[in-house]
Amino acid sequence: MPHHNEISQHLNQALESYLSKFYREKCYLGLRFSQGKRTMIQINVPAHDLPILLQTKHSENNDPDSGKNRPEVQGHAEEVKQYILKRVKQNKPWILGTLTANIDPHPDKIQLIDLARGLCLVVIQRGVKLDITDGQHRKRAIHELIESADGELIGDNDFPITLVLEKDFNQCQMDFRDMAQSRVLDKSLLLSFGEFEGLIGIMKTVQEKVSMFRDKTEAIKKSPSTKDKLIYTRNYIAKMVSCAFVNNSNSELEDWDVEASSNALISCLNQFFSECEQTRYIFETEVAELTIEKVANFKEDCVLGRSVGLEVLGRLLYFTYDKENGYFDSSKVSQLAQLDWSVSSKVWENNIIRVDPNPKNPSKPNKISATMGSVNSAVEQVKIHLGWIQPHPHQYQFYS
Repeated sequence: MPHHNEISQHLNQALESYLSKFYREKCYLGLRFSQGKRTMIQINVPAHDLPILLQTKHSENNDPDSGKNRPEVQGHAEEVKQYILKRVKQNKPWILGTLTANIDPHPDKIQLIDLARGLCLVVIQRGVKLDITDGQHRKRAIHELIESADGELIGDNDFPITLVLEKDFNQCQMDFRDMAQSRVLDKSLLLSFGEFEGLIGIMKTVQEKVSMFRDKTEAIKKSPSTKDKLIYTRNYIAKMVSCAFVNNSNSELEDWDVEASSNALISCLNQFFSECEQTRYIFETEVAELTIEKVANFKEDCVLGRSVGLEVLGRLLYFTYDKENGYFDSSKVSQLAQLDWSVSSKVWENNIIRVDPNPKNPSKPNKISATMGSVNSAVEQVKIHLGWIQPHPHQYQFYS
């Protein structure tokens, strides 16, 4: 039986003879497979080949039939490009999904030289371009990076392309539609699988170390299930964490120290939830001891059982945070804990809690308002009530 090195040598010689013959063409090693009644080829393409090999035919001028895929989404390619640049410059791993393209299988455009068991050599004639079915924004991001001053950062990378041997224009459009059927991932799931740094690192640590959240938080789905005794989602907590440190619900908190920041916020939240009358029971009770009824009542009756309530809390905690020394002022945290955080409190009247003039259930006329204006109004009302700021003339004040 031939030795492994012998077989490899023979294979290299055979491939080299083909590569020498087609050196003037674009030549790639491919893997042929069948799917959905079509022949497809998987190839890997060096970054510098993509700009000349791929072309985008997106729809224009409100005419879907003018292209094989959707019009470009403004700014999306830039987001992909910045993602790559950020990861490369931090010397961290990164990944882009496989691009999909199609080509007319006519021999004047492409040659497939079968080698063995689906392995083949793919020869694409000079001047022939592949039409992108899926991945136009990724292609554009790579293209712009290659042609920029940062081109050398990704020049040594390869990108996989699934090549569909298809000449029918309508089928290409249907392929794009079919590949666009994937469900958008819930924010909590994306946070759960994010890198343990900045916002995500702090959020995960806070969730684990604050008993108000531990085992009571949905880590995958969009909303927390009361029957599973879940009150929060990781997205709720992440927004609160971001607000507490920078008064912005969408900050990634890059370059923030996870351990120091987490410890400061954990201490603050444990103090707050243990002192707050409306949260003390949930805070002190392990989830195994909680009943579904208790969880349901808390989510119904306390604004801190809602995403908007946590956001308001985070924005208020921001005004207790001493950034220079890295701690939350415990006396001000106590002041916040003494507020009435129940839905029926006048604290939240006409800001995050509104009265529905035509409620479905007359016994529950209140509805939640989570708009930015409502959140800001609630925060301002509390700051005025606690004497942290002076009210503007004619501004409404509540009394507890």
